[in-house]
Amino acid sequence: MTEPPGNTPTGAANDDEPTPAMRLLELQSRHRELDAEIARLYDYPYRNQIQLQRLKKEKLRLKDIIERLKDELIPDLNA
Repeated sequence: MTEPPGNTPTGAANDDEPTPAMRLLELQSRHRELDAEIARLYDYPYRNQIQLQRLKKEKLRLKDIIERLKDELIPDLNA
């Protein structure tokens, strides 16, 4: 008996949903992009403080998510 189209068997990789490792790489890339954008904004004498604040908050939020993902991916050796 075959599966209907669009359904993936249990345990098969789903191309629509990234793996935690792929998600981690995406978040790290976005974090680096934000860092570069923040550095670029500091070069302007009349920098937009509100935009800088938003970018920094987003960068911190990404950092927290990245750390949580790393904790999930790396097994706790003390357990």
